[in-house]
Amino acid sequence: MPDFLGIDTSNYTTSAAVFRSEDGTVFQSRRLLPVRPGELGLRQSDAVFHHTKQLPEMIERLFSDNNLKKPASAAASSQPRNEAGSYMPCFLCGEGFVRSYAAIEKIPAVFTSHQVGHILAALYSVNCLELVKEKFIAFHVSGGTTDCLFCEPDDELVLKITRIGTSLDLKAGQAVDRTGLMLGLDFPCGPELEKLAEKCTKCFKVKATLKGTDCCLSGVENRCRKMLEDGGSAEDIAAFCLSIIAETIISMTEAAVSEYGRHPLVFAGGVMSDKIIRDKIISRFPDAAFADPQFSCDNAAGAAIFGYLKYNGEK
Repeated sequence: MPDFLGIDTSNYTTSAAVFRSEDGTVFQSRRLLPVRPGELGLRQSDAVFHHTKQLPEMIERLFSDNNLKKPASAAASSQPRNEAGSYMPCFLCGEGFVRSYAAIEKIPAVFTSHQVGHILAALYSVNCLELVKEKFIAFHVSGGTTDCLFCEPDDELVLKITRIGTSLDLKAGQAVDRTGLMLGLDFPCGPELEKLAEKCTKCFKVKATLKGTDCCLSGVENRCRKMLEDGGSAEDIAAFCLSIIAETIISMTEAAVSEYGRHPLVFAGGVMSDKIIRDKIISRFPDAAFADPQFSCDNAAGAAIFGYLKYNGEK
């Protein structure tokens, strides 16, 4: 049974992974891109530079630390979403490597979106890869995305995705990081913000701002800044931020179910690894599946699994 290589060069992680189809094991090597203290992310030119520098190290570590065979195919996330015009320069690093490596080794080069990779990694982590043959509702919630998605089987794409709802302004991960930087935390701020929120003893009554199935999150940053100016504690501000993000995702889920009917629910993306947000959503949707934390943040596992599914679908 062959192995399958996957590469993901997104903001803000350089990642390489191999899916071993013999036993379903995923091997990963990844590293965050360096962001200077106090800064909110990187310019794309800087991201491309760091990926170019880090990707060879991730490949070397992946294959030197594990007993891996020559892969049957190489896959990369080549764009943020499977949509016309979806583009970020940083994905060229992974795409270029895969094209070159596949040409040298005479193996198939296959490409998917960063979003599909997140969803496949989430399904793998909860032992639900068979859902690619069914219809389900997925959330991809990260620094650059707050999307509610209707997913269906597709012979060519593996997953056909229809966007049900999105954030019309600030993304959930941006709200987390901007609030964290207000409080003096290091970017990316999610883990530290969660630790602060766990110390809060208050229960906030919050309401999501929805326009149909879309949401608006810019108010989160504004209200957190007002709390800080009024002398609110860091713990309270952190808890408020995560509470309103959780309520927003819950409200979007309810809107999606109302429009598309009951289907399995899958939550992916770095923001969904936050335990406070996850627990609030599970309290409303007990059957929801959440990616394991190591498969929630940006990773190449989903790209490798995409290569495996494409290989088996075309045999």
